[in-house]
Amino acid sequence: MRMSDFDPTAPKKPTNLSVNGDLLAQAREHNINLSSTLERALVETLRLKRRERWIAENQAAIGAYNEHVEKNGVFSDDVRSF
Repeated sequence: MRMSDFDPTAPKKPTNLSVNGDLLAQAREHNINLSSTLERALVETLRLKRRERWIAENQAAIGAYNEHVEKNGVFSDDVRSF
């Protein structure tokens, strides 16, 4: 998932979070923008979750394709030069 996979113009929503106090202190010490850091982490987490869901939803097709390739090879076996 890329940052463009969501509406970057959507309004910001305030929320309450609980964060480890030591991590929060270190983040503030290093001037880390918590909102943008959380958004980036959410983008990455959502990308991984969507990938996992896609693989689970398509597991039967992936297995069937792999079985077909194992039995019959791929269509380009006769034309590739490597």
